[in-house]
Amino acid sequence: MKFTLSWLKDHLDTDAPVPEITDQLTALGLELEELHDRAAGFEAFVVGHVVDCKQHPDADRLRVCLVDTGSEKIQVVCGAPNARQGMKGVFAPAGTHVPGTGIDLKVAKVRGVESAGMLCSEREMGLSDDHDGIIDLPADTPIGASFVDIMGLDDPVIEIGLTPDRADCAGVRGIARDLSATGIGTLKPGPEAVSVSGGFDSPVRWARDLGDDGDACPLVVGRAFRGVKNGPSPDWLQDRLRAIGLRPISALVDITNYVTYDLGRPLHVFDIGKLTGDTLTMRMARDGEEIDALDGRSYTLESGMTVIADSARPLAIGGIMGGEYSGCQDDTTDVFLEVALFDPIRTATTGRKLGIDSDARYRFERGCRSGIGLVGCGSRGTHDSGYLRRGGQCADHCR
Repeated sequence: MKFTLSWLKDHLDTDAPVPEITDQLTALGLELEELHDRAAGFEAFVVGHVVDCKQHPDADRLRVCLVDTGSEKIQVVCGAPNARQGMKGVFAPAGTHVPGTGIDLKVAKVRGVESAGMLCSEREMGLSDDHDGIIDLPADTPIGASFVDIMGLDDPVIEIGLTPDRADCAGVRGIARDLSATGIGTLKPGPEAVSVSGGFDSPVRWARDLGDDGDACPLVVGRAFRGVKNGPSPDWLQDRLRAIGLRPISALVDITNYVTYDLGRPLHVFDIGKLTGDTLTMRMARDGEEIDALDGRSYTLESGMTVIADSARPLAIGGIMGGEYSGCQDDTTDVFLEVALFDPIRTATTGRKLGIDSDARYRFERGCRSGIGLVGCGSRGTHDSGYLRRGGQCADHCR
């Protein structure tokens, strides 16, 4: 389980130094596995202002840039297509080790023109796989500012090991709750429910067809949203996911990953436009059914495995992973959010048989609980609002 110090402080009001926090985590049984200083190795990288950018005299694809680092002006030969006069980027001087490439920069001549440093891309910085151009910083970024400061890399990443009985600490809030009980800080109020005016009849209905295997999914709730606009998630969210080793994909996907780590609550979003029929059914898989999962692999299912399906095919492996067919894309506008509880034993067994290790499986096989105050409907059939709970009472807000 990974999280950053600032993420922990979203839930825990504390001024305790990092060593005290990590020692307390280990004392609680949440053993520290690694403390990663993301700022290490970036000390020499600063914000550079390209005050001049000219075509290289002997190379069509190279430019000669004069970079103001705040303390001096340095000539750099750059091959990035977006290099231009007036931009601000990340500058690494000669003598710097570039983490994404493993290169140690030296003063050298590039096609006859001296270059004494580098304007860096995200891949060269080891931040992502993007190398289409150099990092293009906002115009108001201070010249000469530390890259560590402007990117918030002075925020250590804490990794702890969880024993199988600690599903409550598979989310940052649960960890903060445990720490607050030791007196190291005060637990902040949890997320508040927000009322939204208006409404519409859900175009998707839940059905439950588990027969004698009802414990495979004792609770499932859902909600339809329409008119959403997918695309890149906010920078703060992308940065937080990257810090713990997750690749940002899109707003709809990133927010579900964020909630998984923040509250220990896996979620899944279906693209309503890709569903066949108007019903999502929680049922057991049939021997030989296949699903193309979001990890890019195809899996053959068997009886005893829980799936969520429309009238044509399985769309998700319950408690483990969603399917590619109904996944959200840039053009997705209408979605159905599923929040469910899955049996730990079945989840673990299915995961082992299929060879899938996922963040959802990690939490459900440890006994993930609802954690976000959702209440469902006791109907054993379908319910227009999207709420369904075995053996319970329909709450007023379900109607």
